[in-house]
Amino acid sequence: MSSVNKGLKAIALLEATKGVISVLVVFGLHKLAGQDIQMVVEELLRHSHLNPANHLVQEVMTQAGKVTEANINLVIAGALLYAGVRFIEAYGLWHSLVWTEWFALLSGGIYLPFEAYELFAKPNLVTAAVLMINLVVVGYMYRVIKHKPHPKS
Repeated sequence: MSSVNKGLKAIALLEATKGVISVLVVFGLHKLAGQDIQMVVEELLRHSHLNPANHLVQEVMTQAGKVTEANINLVIAGALLYAGVRFIEAYGLWHSLVWTEWFALLSGGIYLPFEAYELFAKPNLVTAAVLMINLVVVGYMYRVIKHKPHPKS
């Protein structure tokens, strides 16, 4: 297996993992439907002995508070759509489909300005790690696409 294929498979696994996490969120939201999700998440975080002053913990609690009985189906549909896109991208990268290489480059590149802003606005290790991973993925996909042999005209 070539190093390009290994790299594409590694990115495919990353994308599939994002899809799995999104599906787990859907199952969690479905199970919590009708409950005060923010209160359940706060209790879970307290039970986990996580520092409530941590930026990431606060962000999770804030986002949980935005999910209400009125919008939970929309949130679930969005998470399922996101998971579907991640699984399709993972499949395409695993099988070296050219269009998914472009899709991975563009979809990763779209997030870069937001991740960079977030790092400067609220610097923390998780934000820095997410930005670095995305920079590696986007840079790698650019390199793969740039070095593909072009068909002769």
